[in-house]
Amino acid sequence: MTFEQHLRSYYRTAPVTAWIVAVNCAVWLATAVQSRSVTGSYYHSSLALSWSLWGPEFSAGHYWQAVTSAFMHLGLGHLAVNMFLLVLIGREIETYLGSARYALVYLAAVLGASASIVWMAFTQPTAGASGALFALMVVLVAVNYQRRTDLRAPIVLVVVNIAYTFLATGVSLWGHLGGVAVGVVLALCVAARNPKISGWGVAATVAAAFALLVARAGLWG
Repeated sequence: MTFEQHLRSYYRTAPVTAWIVAVNCAVWLATAVQSRSVTGSYYHSSLALSWSLWGPEFSAGHYWQAVTSAFMHLGLGHLAVNMFLLVLIGREIETYLGSARYALVYLAAVLGASASIVWMAFTQPTAGASGALFALMVVLVAVNYQRRTDLRAPIVLVVVNIAYTFLATGVSLWGHLGGVAVGVVLALCVAARNPKISGWGVAATVAAAFALLVARAGLWG
C-alpha cells in the first residue's frame, strides 16, 4: 500500500482526527512563514501570540483563545510529538465512538483543559494540543475496557505522561491535569452502556467546560 493509499484509508476511518491534524499543521506552517523560522516559529508570529491562551487577554475578550490555543504549537518538535500521539490515539477512539461523538469528546477535552488553565494558571501563556491529548489518553482506557482488550498499554501511557508532567520543565501542568480531569469525566460517559446516555453525558461535559470558561471571564472582568 502506498503512502497516499494509507492517507486515504486513514481519512475514511478517522476523518475528524485527520482534519484536526491537518488544521494543526496548517496553523503551524502559517506561524513558520510569519516568523521565517522552523524551530522557533511560535515566538515571532503575530498569529501565535493572538491564538495562544493567556488569562488576562482571555478575560479581556479574546475568548477564541480557549479553542485556538489547542491548534498552536511552539515549534516543529512540539507539533510533531503531539500530532504523532493524536494520529495513534485519535483513530482508535473515533472508530469506536463514531465521528460525531468523537468531535464532541475532542471539543470537551480542549475546553476542559483551557478552563483548568484560566482558573489555575491565569498568568501563564499556554499553547498546544497536549491538554486535549491527556483527556484522550484517559478516554482510550475506557474504550479498551469496553472492547475487552488489554488495558495495560493505555494505563501505562497515562501514568508515564502524568509523571513526565511533574518531572519536566516548560510544560503546562494545569493544562495536562485539566485534561486528565475532563478525560475521567468523558471516560465515564464513554463507558455508559446506553449510547444516548453516553452522548448526552459528553454534550453535558462540553457545556460544563464552556460554563467554567464563561464564569472565569465574568469573574475576572
